[in-house]
Amino acid sequence: MAQKPSIPKGTRDFSPEEVLRRNYIINTLRHNFELFGFQPIETPSFENSSTLMGKYGDEGDRLIFKILNSGDFLNKVSEKTFQSKDSNTLTPEISEKALRYDLTVPFARYVVQHQNEIEFPFKRYQIQPVWRADRPQKGRFREFFQCDADAVGSDSLLQEVAFVQLYDSVFTDLGLIGTTVKMNNRKILSGLAETIGAADKLIDFTVALDKLDKIGEEGVIKEMLAKGITEEAIERVKPIFNVSGNFAEKLNLLKDLLADSETGKQGIEELEYINTKIEALGLKTVALDLDVTLARGLNYYTGAIFEVSAPEGVKMGSIGGGGRYDDLTGIFGLKNMSGVGISFGLDRIYLVLEELGLFPEQAIKGTRLLFINFGENESLYCLKAVQSLREAGITAELYPDAAKMKKQMSHADKRNIQFVVLAGTQEMEEGVYTLKNMKSGEQQRVSIDGLIKALS
Repeated sequence: MAQKPSIPKGTRDFSPEEVLRRNYIINTLRHNFELFGFQPIETPSFENSSTLMGKYGDEGDRLIFKILNSGDFLNKVSEKTFQSKDSNTLTPEISEKALRYDLTVPFARYVVQHQNEIEFPFKRYQIQPVWRADRPQKGRFREFFQCDADAVGSDSLLQEVAFVQLYDSVFTDLGLIGTTVKMNNRKILSGLAETIGAADKLIDFTVALDKLDKIGEEGVIKEMLAKGITEEAIERVKPIFNVSGNFAEKLNLLKDLLADSETGKQGIEELEYINTKIEALGLKTVALDLDVTLARGLNYYTGAIFEVSAPEGVKMGSIGGGGRYDDLTGIFGLKNMSGVGISFGLDRIYLVLEELGLFPEQAIKGTRLLFINFGENESLYCLKAVQSLREAGITAELYPDAAKMKKQMSHADKRNIQFVVLAGTQEMEEGVYTLKNMKSGEQQRVSIDGLIKALS
């Protein structure tokens, strides 16, 4: 009995239509990355285990897919290690490589390894798949694409300004009106914790604060109290629970709260600089907002923090994010390499565009024209036209078999091919083609030049 085919959990097949739609998003990203001066790089799908392990914390290490060494991988394992049945001891001896977990650590490795060839500041973009041995569930996969852009080797806040503009340019081109780029700064979060006397509980404080929109004010207070943050400290920070107004008005509130924190004031100055520049330059469709509860990536972000939310009414998590880091390459020995980077959530952006019906027809660039096959002589006549159409950049093909016309027309209909061409003995004698619009049913006789003109 034949084995029923299947794919591993957490992976997906993509239909031609899905791939074309994904390519539409990727091509839009690629165009804008290059428009803003980012250069493409690619790194291997797998790295040495030593490059990846220990860079993502214990939880991240558990989610890295290890690759067994080729050949008899157990041959060099000592009897003691084998008998111990300890995976932590055994794994390094049977696996020297692993699938990449993200694009950030491989990028850091790339910068250090090629530092003498790179011209800094270095602006790179990377669109490649990554793998995580996560528990598959709705919206979470073991294989997925990341779309990253980073600028390293510069402390200038003009980089952050450019990234806000990049988000605006991409989402404008995708027709995704109403997205919001939410910003905060790690220094502001540190300043708030310092001001209320909870500097030693920065992570506990910010993790609780970040849940404000999910568990509400009471839930945040309860969690902070459980983490040992005093009622007096919480009372001092309460004004940010219900902060409102525009970017500048929120900054003014923070100026009052952080008047005694040098770290906090520095964060305010950085955000003020970015906002002032954006106000002067203007944004086309994206809104820039200050979210004082935003606290993503605290283990590595040191300055600005970004998170992009979908238009109001669309139930979706963030569709992009990033931030400023001071020491990306320090893990590989190259110190003081400041940078800032952002990512775009390809799968989530796809779902948002699909929900809002924003994929344009031209996003699905399948065959536009199918020639009906009436026989050997007729097919050669059609193939000459197909060749001319392709040279003109028009996607066209001939049905391969001289099947019944109903079957061929049904094939065109099922593939959403808008036009078919019928060319029999009479058309061949007159040197023309009968062009039929499958949507409207209209037919016209045209020359090869007329075909090209009608479809251009």
